[in-house]
Amino acid sequence: MSDEDLKAVVADLAHRVAVLEAQQAIRRLQHMYGYYLDKCHYREVTELFSDEGEVYFCGGLYKGRAGVERLYIGRFGQRFVRGHNGPMIGFLLDHPQLQDVVTVSPDLRTARARFRSVMQAGLHKSVHDTFPGKVSYEQWWEGGIYENRYVNEDGVWKFQRLEYRPVWHGEYGQGWARTDPMTAVIATETYPADPVGPDEIVGDFQLFPVTDTIPFHYPHPVTGAEWDPADGKAI
Repeated sequence: MSDEDLKAVVADLAHRVAVLEAQQAIRRLQHMYGYYLDKCHYREVTELFSDEGEVYFCGGLYKGRAGVERLYIGRFGQRFVRGHNGPMIGFLLDHPQLQDVVTVSPDLRTARARFRSVMQAGLHKSVHDTFPGKVSYEQWWEGGIYENRYVNEDGVWKFQRLEYRPVWHGEYGQGWARTDPMTAVIATETYPADPVGPDEIVGDFQLFPVTDTIPFHYPHPVTGAEWDPADGKAI
C-alpha cells in the first residue's frame, strides 16, 4: 500500500469515527431533552436550541429564541406548572425517547434524526382538586414522532428544528379507541394575538384516527429511494 493509499484509509477511518461520535452526541442531546421535559425543566430545554432554532408543534411554528421560549416556558410552563421551572408534586409527564435513526451530513455540520416518544401522564388523586394547570384528563397516554434537524455550533450539537407530531392520544380509562382527537391543542391564532401562540400556523396537524405516515427524512437503506410523502396517505 502506498503512502497516499494509507493516508486515504486513515482519513476515511477518521471520518467514520467522527460520524459515529456525532451520532452518539445527537442521541445524548435528544435523550437529555426527554429527561428535562419529563420534569418540566423548560428553561433547560430551551438552552438546547440554536439561537436560530425553531419548533414545530401541533400545526404551529415557533421561530428563534423568543419563539422557543414562548412555547416551552410560556405555553407549557404556564399550563402545567404555573410558571415554575421544574416538577410539581403529583404530576406525571414522562417522555421516553426511543427507536432513533440518526443521519449525519458528510461535512459533520448538520444532522437529522427520527425518534419516537410514548408519553405517560396524569395527576395523582391527592393533588387533582388543587392542581393549578389546565389538565383535561386524570391519566392519559400519547404517542408521537420527532423528525428533527440539528446543527453543530463550535463543536456543540444543538437543535436547529425540533418537529414533534403527536400521532395518537388516549385517556387512560377510555383508551385511544374511544378518545376524541385533542383538537384543543391546535393553534388558531399567531403571536401576539395569542400571547403563547406560534409565529406561523402551518395547519397540517391531524391525530388518530388519521394514520398517515409522517415522512421519513432518510432514503430506503436497500434501494436508496427517497421517501415520497404521497406514498404515506392512508386509505
